[in-house]
Amino acid sequence: MELTFLLKKIASIFVMPFPIGMLLLLLGIVFLFRNKRIKASFFLSLSFLWLFSISYAPFANSFLYPYENIYPTLHTAPKDIRYIYVLGNGHHTDDTQPITSQVNEVSSVRLNEAIRLYHQLNDNPTIIVSGYKGLYDPTSGAQMQKRLAIALGVKADKLHLEPNPKDTQEEAKAAQKYIGNAPFILVTSASHMVRAMKFFKQEGLTPIPAPTNHLANIKYPHYTGFFSATALHKFTVAWHEMLGQLWQKIKGIS
Repeated sequence: MELTFLLKKIASIFVMPFPIGMLLLLLGIVFLFRNKRIKASFFLSLSFLWLFSISYAPFANSFLYPYENIYPTLHTAPKDIRYIYVLGNGHHTDDTQPITSQVNEVSSVRLNEAIRLYHQLNDNPTIIVSGYKGLYDPTSGAQMQKRLAIALGVKADKLHLEPNPKDTQEEAKAAQKYIGNAPFILVTSASHMVRAMKFFKQEGLTPIPAPTNHLANIKYPHYTGFFSATALHKFTVAWHEMLGQLWQKIKGIS
């Protein structure tokens, strides 16, 4: 299972937007050195057009926006909710840094949204944090999320750890064992929510979506945002979700 997961992660690198652009550029250079100018011109032009498009702010925002706005923001937590499940994302262990630096930005935003909803309920629900160690880190993502949650005022006895799940599907299976049929709030990035909801519903669960970490900005398009690293990141996030949803359809998950 670990090998399969690792191979999946490695393979996914080569279908991401920036590596695709680099591959097109490499093909253009190869044909250029082989004096095949027509093919070289085609691939070099295609690589430039591709890299320009995926790093242009209005294009990246427009591509990402539909993935982030399927589910509305959960402004107010429903009453009688006993669980809030926060999906993990990433971390690194370094005791010379504050816990806010060791938990990555996406995980921090997700956890803060969970804590916001947690404080709305008088009978504070249990916050479930998840995430495995990764390939090299000695500490699980769940443990790091717990440390951050406690630092932000959550009671330790209101935290439940799921340190083994490596991806969203495994997180859904873990939730089924711990939560059962009880309704609960599911917190993850807005772009990831559609895919997450499908995995959790497949397990017979009753998640209430609480999307956060919205990145797309179509209200202020920023038309001069050429070759933007931020735009490239947004496009990559949307591309990743597009491929993830396609894979779900192939596997018959709907």
